[in-house]
Amino acid sequence: MKRNQIILISLFLLITAAIYLRVLFNKKPAIKESKEAQTTLYLPISMVKNKEYTLQVSSYGQIAPLTEIDVSFEVQGKLEKGDQQLKPGSKFRFNQVLYKVNSDEAYYTLSARKVQLANLVLGALPDIETDYASEKNKWTNFMNDISVARPLPDFPTFSNQKEKMFINSKGILAEYMNIKSQESRMGKYIFLAPFDGTVVELYAEPGAVANPGAKIARIARTGDLEVKVPISLSQLKLFQQLGTAHFTDNAGNPIGTGKIIRTSDIINQRTQSVDVYYSIQNKSGESLFAGQYVNVVIDKSTTQNSFTVPTMAVKDNVVHLLSGNQVQSRTVQVVGSKPDSLYVTGLRDGEKLILEQFSAGKQIKKFVGIKRG
Repeated sequence: MKRNQIILISLFLLITAAIYLRVLFNKKPAIKESKEAQTTLYLPISMVKNKEYTLQVSSYGQIAPLTEIDVSFEVQGKLEKGDQQLKPGSKFRFNQVLYKVNSDEAYYTLSARKVQLANLVLGALPDIETDYASEKNKWTNFMNDISVARPLPDFPTFSNQKEKMFINSKGILAEYMNIKSQESRMGKYIFLAPFDGTVVELYAEPGAVANPGAKIARIARTGDLEVKVPISLSQLKLFQQLGTAHFTDNAGNPIGTGKIIRTSDIINQRTQSVDVYYSIQNKSGESLFAGQYVNVVIDKSTTQNSFTVPTMAVKDNVVHLLSGNQVQSRTVQVVGSKPDSLYVTGLRDGEKLILEQFSAGKQIKKFVGIKRG
């Protein structure tokens, strides 16, 4: 029985192996067809055609405080509030106490040194009475005028060199100078407002530890504002010749006037523009705010051979052009503007301008331009 089973199993395995080998040899290799994926991108374009435009010479800028400083202390200690609790946007007046640093320890140390100075003078009085009898009263009065609640009195004037050497040998003058230095330092525990102004930012609150040089707040002078205006080299002389300018908001409404207060001597290498700084005085009934963007217009027109492009097509004075299936970047110069559009130079007739911002990192096999306008 066992022998028959072994024979049957062996026959089954042989038949199975034969079938498997036949199927394996007759199997045709699968043909893999890989088609390279292609991505087609449709881009809105406009054919460049430069025209002569008579433009009002203008630029743009951002309002900033003329004077802006950081509040900090030269001493260390617990920060305390001043005459009012300050928050961003809080207004203050000139000479108002903005912040204080706890000065208890420094005050007691100073008081102890004043007592020590009085003791030094007291210890020297017997010798003064013996050797400089005529000078006794001035040193007695000086000692009596020393008070922990008041600044030190003026140091007595020496009558001769011998008296000076004697007083110096007792360490009285040196101690006097040390105390005067500490008295001067006591004023550094209070920060007085250097002008009428507004709190721009806060970096620490009362209760924190103020470290020497660490910023507590940033403050700006109220009313004194300026506008930083980037102006192209081709238009710089026009702005400088007139000196004055008008300012409008984004809707074109007049909001103020101003004049040039200084001009940078450094050129922005990327945009070939120069920063010109204007003062700005608000128009009656209009409010100006630091950080506000404004348009800057001068009373002069100029004729420019330029092309009109949508504002969204320009970023940092750079546009994109379609050349075949390639997207190219081009730096242009903005010579004028109107709502939603810019007048630019630096483009050649017949070029295909992409009317929206395009990421150069996109991997696109085929570009198709859709002409608009």
